[in-house]
Amino acid sequence: MSAELTKTGGALAIRPDQTNWTPDQAAVLQQSGIDNQVAPAELSAFLHLCQRTRLDPFSRQIYLIGRYDKRQKRKVYTPQTSIDGYRVIAHRAAAEAGHALGYEDTLWCAKDGRWQDVWLSEQPPAAAKVVVIRNGMRFSAVARYSEYVQLRDNSPTGLWGKMPATMTAKCAEALALRMAFPHDLAGVYTSEEMAQADNPAAGERHLRKVQPGEGDPWATPTPQQGEPTIPPEQKTAEDAAYTTDPAEVRNLYRAAAKAGFLTATVQTPLGTLELGQYLVARGEQLAEPAPSGVQTGSTGGDEATGEDDVQDAEVVAEGETEADQAERQLRAAAAAVGLTELDAEFERSYGLPIAEAGAAQLREMTEILTRSAA
Repeated sequence: MSAELTKTGGALAIRPDQTNWTPDQAAVLQQSGIDNQVAPAELSAFLHLCQRTRLDPFSRQIYLIGRYDKRQKRKVYTPQTSIDGYRVIAHRAAAEAGHALGYEDTLWCAKDGRWQDVWLSEQPPAAAKVVVIRNGMRFSAVARYSEYVQLRDNSPTGLWGKMPATMTAKCAEALALRMAFPHDLAGVYTSEEMAQADNPAAGERHLRKVQPGEGDPWATPTPQQGEPTIPPEQKTAEDAAYTTDPAEVRNLYRAAAKAGFLTATVQTPLGTLELGQYLVARGEQLAEPAPSGVQTGSTGGDEATGEDDVQDAEVVAEGETEADQAERQLRAAAAAVGLTELDAEFERSYGLPIAEAGAAQLREMTEILTRSAA
């Protein structure tokens, strides 16, 4: 079955150069449940999202769902699709980039913390874990049942009551796909993830004035002695995993370099890595492709000073890409230290062959070899 979506023809077809909804399109959208409370900015953003994802709202592939917001005193509209829509976008983006896309086995977690690859209990799982593999890079995500279940009168409703394990796994898959394809899936959530947004606000707190000498009951509690806290280097890795801005990754790298965290071991979507190695890989993943024949530099910087080592518009040899130059430098460094099995060593370290690696990863290993020879 082709991954290409069926496109609506005639007056409802969305053109790539379109900047506003046509009257015919707006009329059909209104019939689908979008009322006059929708803001013009929400409609414009929805049009842009449909163009970027190439999902068709008139074929019910993507929706704009309104939910009443007490603070804004109106419906606030959020784009939604199904997990099938996510899969179509991910497979299409991977195919266009020439990347392989795959999954590891889905796992479910029992309340006692044990993971299993099939869920047979009549009770819902505590969580589900899905790992998406894009071009050799692992993107792992865990979804907790309690955070996504849709409730009515404190009981699961709809498919959440009938297939809790499947619904929890769909939420975990959506999280993992969004990490693997941040540019393609940013700004749109799956209906499985958003079901809990319809839960009644029965537990909504009512604010009152805090009396003198009384602590704020809604303040974030201070960790007690012996209570586990997230180390700053792990927090840096998590911030890098969730951001879609390569400039933010560069800032995280500089801050980690100044704090001396770059060699700390952290858990990442790619597995257990040194923080500096992961930040370089994450920056390479988010970076826009450089123009042919122009080197944009790496994500990192000097570890001692924290200074950025980006060299904008450095011209490389004619016909030689940035990755080609980085590979040539890496092989020269390997020869200098007598490393005869460079290709095997690189694939063991980074999980992909040199031919598929990014320039930042190649430079990182070159730096490691150079330091070892000093």
